[in-house]
Parts: sequence; C-alpha cells; structure tokens
Amino acid sequence: MVQWMVSVEAEGLDVADVLAHYEAHGFARLGRVLDDAGVEALRERADDLMLGRVVYPGMFFQPDATTGRYEDAPLGLGWQGPSLEYRKLEKLEKDPRFLAWLENPLFERIARARIPGDIVLYRAILFHKGPAGGSNLPFHQDGGKLWGLTREPDLQIWTALDDAPEGGGCLEVIPGSHRAGLVTALGGVIPPDRVEAADAEGHVVPLPVRAGEALLVHNHVWHRSGRGRPGQRRRAFSACYMSADTTCVRKKKAPRVFPPVFRHPVRGG
Repeated sequence: MVQWMVSVEAEGLDVADVLAHYEAHGFARLGRVLDDAGVEALRERADDLMLGRVVYPGMFFQPDATTGRYEDAPLGLGWQGPSLEYRKLEKLEKDPRFLAWLENPLFERIARARIPGDIVLYRAILFHKGPAGGSNLPFHQDGGKLWGLTREPDLQIWTALDDAPEGGGCLEVIPGSHRAGLVTALGGVIPPDRVEAADAEGHVVPLPVRAGEALLVHNHVWHRSGRGRPGQRRRAFSACYMSADTTCVRKKKAPRVFPPVFRHPVRGG
C-alpha cells in the first residue's frame, strides 16, 4: 500500500471550522493538504493512465471536445488510445496511488464527521483540461436521477494536481445554492433559464487553487469551471463519499456496487 503524507500545513487543520463553513456555503477550502511528492506521484500516474503505460480493466475514459465546448464532448467512446486530451478518467480507486490518497487520515476525519456509520465511495475521478485548454463545464449539480441512488451524497473532496487560477480552469461556485436542493429532479446541468433567473453571474465566486490544495464541494452547490489556459494543464482529482446504506437503483444495467473506504471497527462483546 502506498502511503502519502498530508502536508505539514494541514496537520493542525480544524475540521469543525471547515465543516461549519461547508454547511453554510456549500464549499470550503482545506488549504494545501498534499505534499510535493504526492502531487508529483499523482500527476505521473494520471499521465500513465492516459498514455496507456498503466492499465486497469474496467476504467472509464471520456475524450474531450476538440471545440472546447462541453456540449460537444463525445459520450460512450471510452479509451481511444494514448492521449493527453482525455476529459475524465473514472474508477481511480483501482490504482494504489489514488486509493491511498482518497483514504488519507485527514479525509477520513472529514468524512466521519459528516457521514455516520460505514462509508463507501461513489466515484474517484480525474477531471482534466489538457494542453489545448480542454472544455468548459457549465453550472451543474452532482445528483438527482442521473446518479441513480437511494440517497443523495453531499460530500466531495477535490484535490488540485496543477494550479487552477482564476480564468484558467478553477472551480466557480454560487455560495449557499445547495440549500435549495436540486433545481431539476434529473440533476446535472442547470437549465439556462434557471441560471439567468438566479442572476448566477452576479453571485459567482471563483476558487483559484495551487497544486496540492483541496476543496470540499457539496454535491448540490451550483458549480462550474471554464477552459484552462493553453499550454497549462489542469488536473484535479475528486472523491465522492457517501453512506454505505446508499444503493443504486438503475434499471438498464446491473446496479452498481460501491467500494468501502472507511469502516467502523467491530467491537467485541
């Protein structure tokens, strides 16, 4: 098992203060939590996967749109050969490096403070804006019928593996928008008329980060990201945690089984 050290800056982090901000605003900064060695190791492994140097059966790949438009990103193609222009890689819990990071002690403290009982992983995913700038991602919510679950998750931890500056692919959020719940039952991209009615452009807050910094992102907070700056890649790793009581209700395919990450120890009688 690979072991990563949480950065010195994060050792004294007050989780209670972070979670109070998260509850109120739908996001919170953890600061720099991944040390330089960890950043380099996860960057290297992300590229190994995109270039086919490391292969795990069953991983999900989505190529990016050549136009830079989210709407044009192809669906259902999967692996298309070695490339540094993939938009998403999913099922990263298959890789020991990414698994070690998403199970680190700081993230466990946060997840246990938020989620009672045993905890499982909904997804472990790399979001990537490649050297050409990648594509934009409009305002959306991570939940609803698209996710096909009996219970809505509400904890994602997003770690920057590259700098994500303002105007260069950083996350942007509408603080407090999670408190109103889902805009549509389906979830996903928020309809343009609802974005306009909420005056989202007048309330958006950019969240620029440096490599190694992490953010808590509530599944229902409105969030988006623009294109990266050409020649400057933006890799970010996101893990979504949820209660082990949550089950998949999809019908078209076999229900998903979610890998356990944090189990409560069994106490003897």
